Amino acid sequence: MIKNLFLVAIRNLMKHRLYSIINIIGLSIGIVCSVLILLWVADETSFDTFHPKADRLHQVWVNAEFDGSITSWSSVPLPTYQAMKTADSNIRNAVVTGWGNDRLMTVGDTRIIKKSYFVSEEFLEMFEFPLIEGNAEYVLDDPPSIVITESTAKALFGNEDPMYQIIRVDDESDLKVTGILKDIPKNSSFQFDFLMTWKHRESINPWVARNTDNWGNYSFQIFVELNDASHELLVEENIRDMLTKKGQDDIKREFYLHPMLRWRLHSNFKNGREAGGMNDYVQLFTIIAIFIVVIACINFMNLATARSEGRAREVGIRKSLGSKRHELIFQFIGESMFISLIAFVLAMLLVQLALPYYNIMVDKELFIDFASRDFWLFSLGIVLFTGLVSGSYPAFYLSSFKPVMTLKGKVSVGKSASLPRKILVILQFGFAIVLMVGTVVIFKQIKMVKSRELGYDQKNLIAIKYTDELAKNYNVIKTELVQSGAVDAVTRSNSAITSITSNSFLGWPGKPEDLRVTFATIATEYDYVKTMGIKVLQGRDFSPDFKSDTAAIVINKAALDLMDLEDPIGTELDLWGDKRRLIGVVDNVLMGSPYNAIKPMFMIMDPEWISYISVRLSQSNDLQFNLTIVKRIFEKHNPAYPFDYVFSDEEYQKKFTTINMTSKLASLFSILAIIITGLGLFGLVSYTAEQRTKEIGIRKVLGASVTSLVFLMSRDLSRLVVIAFIVSAPLAWWLLDKWLDRYDVRIDIEWWIFPLIGVVALLFAIAIVSNQARNAALVNPVHSLRNE
Repeated sequence: MIKNLFLVAIRNLMKHRLYSIINIIGLSIGIVCSVLILLWVADETSFDTFHPKADRLHQVWVNAEFDGSITSWSSVPLPTYQAMKTADSNIRNAVVTGWGNDRLMTVGDTRIIKKSYFVSEEFLEMFEFPLIEGNAEYVLDDPPSIVITESTAKALFGNEDPMYQIIRVDDESDLKVTGILKDIPKNSSFQFDFLMTWKHRESINPWVARNTDNWGNYSFQIFVELNDASHELLVEENIRDMLTKKGQDDIKREFYLHPMLRWRLHSNFKNGREAGGMNDYVQLFTIIAIFIVVIACINFMNLATARSEGRAREVGIRKSLGSKRHELIFQFIGESMFISLIAFVLAMLLVQLALPYYNIMVDKELFIDFASRDFWLFSLGIVLFTGLVSGSYPAFYLSSFKPVMTLKGKVSVGKSASLPRKILVILQFGFAIVLMVGTVVIFKQIKMVKSRELGYDQKNLIAIKYTDELAKNYNVIKTELVQSGAVDAVTRSNSAITSITSNSFLGWPGKPEDLRVTFATIATEYDYVKTMGIKVLQGRDFSPDFKSDTAAIVINKAALDLMDLEDPIGTELDLWGDKRRLIGVVDNVLMGSPYNAIKPMFMIMDPEWISYISVRLSQSNDLQFNLTIVKRIFEKHNPAYPFDYVFSDEEYQKKFTTINMTSKLASLFSILAIIITGLGLFGLVSYTAEQRTKEIGIRKVLGASVTSLVFLMSRDLSRLVVIAFIVSAPLAWWLLDKWLDRYDVRIDIEWWIFPLIGVVALLFAIAIVSNQARNAALVNPVHSLRNE
């Protein structure tokens, strides 16, 4: 019986080659899109799941209530580390870390820059990254210890045994290798090449040691391990008021726990609650994957039901010979499964060809693990899903024919199947219209955000990480750079122009008592405004001609608007318990997220609080020539470090990585969805034209023109596209408006986008329909009516 069904399926495929090819190609493209999307989704949802204790690990966050809303952040006071160990019996362990930083590693003549973390000794016991050598319980106990990854060991020591070897870090600390880790997986929230002990950080950085008991400095990352994942809410209840009890009661601040398994997908908070993150994109592309598979399945259903008249006699004969309805259903679904299997095999070949280019687009290293049981379960699932969805309706429809009526030729199956086919075409075009509108809206959002006024000049601006040697020689370096002619200006600051690394509260005359606003904080020195190309609106920048500028302050326009000061220059502002004299107001500068409104900002002079040197290269010389001169000067005064720099415009563009990827993927899958829809429409119209050959011949004999016949055949399908537009346009607007709400700076969805997409969809459909209709209308009626 199975053999017979298989042979029947092969014969039907060969008999109707055009429609078989359309079905197979349509399903293949749909499966390719879905597999590519789901590979990306699987990678995103797999973040941190490899940790054995992932469900019990949490980061301590703060909710702070001020300015009428709740702001959340992940940096907490250092004494939280020890306090968490005794705060609740359900907390098994706690660990403190700093932020990840690039640092110089030196072994002999080998110098490399690698990413590192300072961590307390519990780190590898809680986060069980696999150790090749060393014991997680002891490997970070001694202050001068260092734990490196396998690839870092290879880069520094080659084939030598790295254990207990000495590595010089930042040209100031000699550390002994006490452990070798397997390379950190790409789907880990922690990305590093080596670990150093927290005790060592305390020994080389007095600032850290001074903050051991300071509950007012929110600069540290604290993580806890629970005895049981179910204790999360209980622990939160017990630690919530810890900051208030420790004297942090100027505003309402509360601790809460952010579970590790939600770090990647749920990283955004609004008013104290989760407000999306990468999960928004995971959901978006999962929906797109479902849309595309459904569109491909609709092609199959439409063509199968449209060709049902050709198989009505077959059903009648089989039933008259004793076939039961369930046997016919099994046969038709089996044929659908067979086509799905062929489409899936073809899709896997296409996926393998597309993956290298797709990986570049999404900036990942995705691959299909053919040895994985999950892959084969997924393969079986997608074949069954597409086979059942595509074949179920045609199977039940065809098997319902009465044998007496079909054998007498009295079943007009085309008419009885027209309504479901029309509904499926409407769904198909509706999905395609939603995707096309989404592509246009995402493109316009990106264009709007990228065109925002920056408030500074990105051209020829580079940033170099600060080191101790650069700090000692900064004034000499600055003088030599400016005198070289390769540089127009030099400054130093606590952050690069493309980021905000510190926020503070600021007071001003007339400020309401209950108003608490955080200001972006820039610690800098002379020539910051000149180097960055920022416009001074009132007053002046810091100047060596005024010794009192060490106690001065400069604010941006957003800060001035907030303070509402009529004559700001000379006003005394309150900062950290001291008075600062306002000497200047500068234009707003876009330093943070381009999707957010520009924050109030102030600048102060503090040469001890520096992380970057910024250099404005001269535009009068060749760029590479300038860089060569700058490199020579930096290497002269900072010989231990390779000259490493970043262009500010390139760093700024990295802020658009996720939304650029979203735009590219949405555009790609929209095009593929349209192709699938077009294939289905082509097949359906071809078959309809074939079925109406005699009608067209009679109309031509009676005097109908080719134009009128084309219009006749195009009219019905054009109506379906219009209905699809009417149904999908409001849905597209609602979905996209909700998606745009995640951005503070967003476009308004303009009305003209919808009729534009509607006209494009209609013209696309008419082009396909009219072409096939014209071919049918040009057939000589003598040939179409010869059997009559």
